[in-house]
Amino acid sequence: MTRLLRIGWIPVLLALIAGCSAKSTEQKVSGNESGTITNYSVRGVVQAVHPEVRSVVIKHEEVPGYMPAMTMPFEVRDTNELTGLTQGGTVQFRLRVTEKDGWIDQIRPVDLAPKATPDPVDPTSQGTTHRDNAIRMLPNVPALNPGDALPDYGFTNQLGTRFKLSEFRGTAYAFTFIFTRCPFPTFCPRITDHFTQVQRALTDAAAGPRRWRLLSITLDPEFDTESVLAAYGSRAKADPAHWWMARCDFDTLDRIAGHFGQYYAQGATVAGQNHNLRTVVVDPSGRIHQVFIGNEWTVAELTQSLTEAAAKR
Repeated sequence: MTRLLRIGWIPVLLALIAGCSAKSTEQKVSGNESGTITNYSVRGVVQAVHPEVRSVVIKHEEVPGYMPAMTMPFEVRDTNELTGLTQGGTVQFRLRVTEKDGWIDQIRPVDLAPKATPDPVDPTSQGTTHRDNAIRMLPNVPALNPGDALPDYGFTNQLGTRFKLSEFRGTAYAFTFIFTRCPFPTFCPRITDHFTQVQRALTDAAAGPRRWRLLSITLDPEFDTESVLAAYGSRAKADPAHWWMARCDFDTLDRIAGHFGQYYAQGATVAGQNHNLRTVVVDPSGRIHQVFIGNEWTVAELTQSLTEAAAKR
């Protein structure tokens, strides 16, 4: 073999080595969207399959260098990926993440391990949550819908100031549920980024409402102290004049979460945390104006909802 041919094999060998890695990166180009996709090879156990919303809930292993083992729903871009998946089945899949998005594909059943026992409760169901592996029922509080009055709950914000929701009377506000250690880009990071953009939109709107607020309530008050919330708010560019990060005791958290089907794991580690997403708009009289379920709502939709709520008297 000539020296030239030997040199020619080097790029091929390097490519083959890179292809065997559990982590890889590539450029993403889709329409007007571009950026870097980081790929991870992950294994987990299927907890629930929801083709109607292009989602599968997987209790997955640790993703080294990215996030701990967790139970969470993952989006698929093609519902054919979900064909043949069964609850309790072990799967191998590719986790694909960008700065603000994440999904999975190349889902393949793994036959080498015996069929695992899924968690006893579907993590996407309403009214239940986990403390790591324990099951806990949320308080029996009424479901609240648009037009219903929101009870008066107390919190402490990132500045260390105690407040009650009744102090927001005369102001339209939106609140959501996050925790600062949430790693996946389509969960808490996406909601917080949306709040950052809503804050900017309402601040810059010449004809927008004058009295409005945003409130991010942590699901992890044991870790998310005032100083942790202050740092998180600073990174999100939260203006304390309009946007507070807040914490409360678990009894209060259970109750306000229970009104809207927001579940979470009380006092869990990051690996044990399992939660869904709710964002609620309240009008100046303290009544529910709108409830956004999940993470598919847009900045424009929440901005419009807050503007409409502020116009109520």
